[in-house]
Amino acid sequence: MVAIPTLGRREIVAKTVLKLAGQDRLPDLLILSVTSAVDADPSLFENLTFPVQIVSGKKGASAQRNRAMKELGENDILVFLDDDFLMAADYLERVEKIFEQNPDFAVVTGNLLADGIGCSGFDHKKGQRLLTTLDKGERWQNYTEVYSGYGCNMSIRLRFVLENGLWFEEALPLYAWLEDLDFSRLLSRFGKVIKADELIGVHLGTKTSRTPGMMLGYSQIANPAFLARKGSMEAGRASRRIMLNVIANTVKSLNPEPWVDRRGRLKGNLLGLKDLMLGRSDPSRIFEIR
Repeated sequence: MVAIPTLGRREIVAKTVLKLAGQDRLPDLLILSVTSAVDADPSLFENLTFPVQIVSGKKGASAQRNRAMKELGENDILVFLDDDFLMAADYLERVEKIFEQNPDFAVVTGNLLADGIGCSGFDHKKGQRLLTTLDKGERWQNYTEVYSGYGCNMSIRLRFVLENGLWFEEALPLYAWLEDLDFSRLLSRFGKVIKADELIGVHLGTKTSRTPGMMLGYSQIANPAFLARKGSMEAGRASRRIMLNVIANTVKSLNPEPWVDRRGRLKGNLLGLKDLMLGRSDPSRIFEIR
């Protein structure tokens, strides 16, 4: 099973879905978790050789992930993909084998050949070109325990999720920064969180319809603080994450990348720090930021 939460990126998600037809092992079901009819055009998927189900609900990465999980059963393995993530042709086939052979694996995240988040991003053609450079032969089957899966390509064993009533944290709104970390830490109580080097993909890092800089900057402070209070992130780790974000945005605001609103993020950081000191820090306060 594959699930793709998407919002406001109709053309991007359509291209990503059509690329799934090139998988050596097709998904049993693809769920597109949207917020309205404008997010995906079902007519584009009518000729695909695997079923596509479109579900609609509340806006927000966590809420949309949860909406997809409600459609599935405890025997399923669910592969969460961002709407701009491209997989090597053997990705799903390898995911299935990994979970079959390792019953104690709860979360498996892949190995990025390239990640457009750290640059201006890639289009689908560039992402596909990068993947064609791969040797389709035997890959290094190296499994490493990690602190968190990466939400752009994160596979989960739903039995652990449903048996223990686990859900993505909807108190982290909109882009829900760090929702993948929070969910990984919850699942780590019941199984291993693994990075599998043989699962190769490209995250395009498309810049459209992303959280505005100031709002994301606030989330960079409020969300780690919230997770520390919740207990899914150690206080020391949350503090380091906050500090590194503030330092990065301060330094890079002097000569910002064209694709990042560093000054907006820094403003959001400062508001977040102020709220933290005043004891009123809350992820939902991003809705009050203008």
